[in-house]
Amino acid sequence: MTALGLLYPGHAAEDDYPRIEQLLGSDIRVDLFHTDIGEDAHRVDALREMGSAERLAAGVEGLRLAGAETVVWACTSGSFVYGWEGAQEQVRTLARLAGMPASSTSFAFVHAARELGLRRVAVGATYPEDVARLFADFLRAGGLEVTGTRSSGIITAAEVGTWGEEDVLTLARAADSADAEAVLLPDTALHTAAYLGLLEKSLSKPVLTANQVTVWEGLRLADRRVNAPALGILFTREPLVQV
Repeated sequence: MTALGLLYPGHAAEDDYPRIEQLLGSDIRVDLFHTDIGEDAHRVDALREMGSAERLAAGVEGLRLAGAETVVWACTSGSFVYGWEGAQEQVRTLARLAGMPASSTSFAFVHAARELGLRRVAVGATYPEDVARLFADFLRAGGLEVTGTRSSGIITAAEVGTWGEEDVLTLARAADSADAEAVLLPDTALHTAAYLGLLEKSLSKPVLTANQVTVWEGLRLADRRVNAPALGILFTREPLVQV
C-alpha cells in the first residue's frame, strides 16, 4: 500500500480525489486533509496568506497520523504566488513540518510537463488575469514556454467548484493554440477528473489538470509508477504495475 497525503484548502473540487484513487487501483490510498482557506479570493494577498506556513502546519498532524508517505500542497495559486524561489521555500518548510517528501501542485505541473517532454504549453486559468500571469511566469521559471494564457476572471474557489463538463471543455478549447503541445488547467478548485479523456480527445493533445498532476506528483515522490489511462496521457507514460 502506498499512502499519499494531500493538503487541500477549503472545499470545492475535493471529490475529484476519491475518483482518482479509484482509478489508480487498490494499493494506492489518497488521504485528503483540509486546511483553512481564510478569505476565498483569487487575490495575491489572500492567496499568500492561504499558503502560509501556519495554515499548512495545521493540516500536517492528521496527515502523519494517517500514515502518509508523501505530502503535496494541493493548491496551485497558493504556491506559485510566492514565485519560484518562494514556492521552493514553502515546500522545504512543508517537508520539515511533515517529516516526509513534499511538493506542491505548481511544481507538479512543471514536473509532469517534463515527464511528457513538453516545451510549449497553453494555460486555461479560472483566475483573474494578474494571477494567471503569475502562473505563466512560474512555468517560465521552470523552463517552459507559455504560448498563451486564457483567464476566466473568477474570484472565488467556490464559484470554480460549480463548473461542469461543458465549462471545462470551453475553457480548454479557448486556451488551446496550434503551437501549444499541451493545455494546462491550473486550479485545484476545478473538477476535471471525470473529463480527462474527453479533454484530450477533444484537443488531440495532452491536457494537464491540477488535481490530476497533484496525485501524480505524490506518486512521483513515493517512487511509484502507475498506469491508469483514464487519467490521461500522463498516466500512460509509466510501466504497467497492476492489472
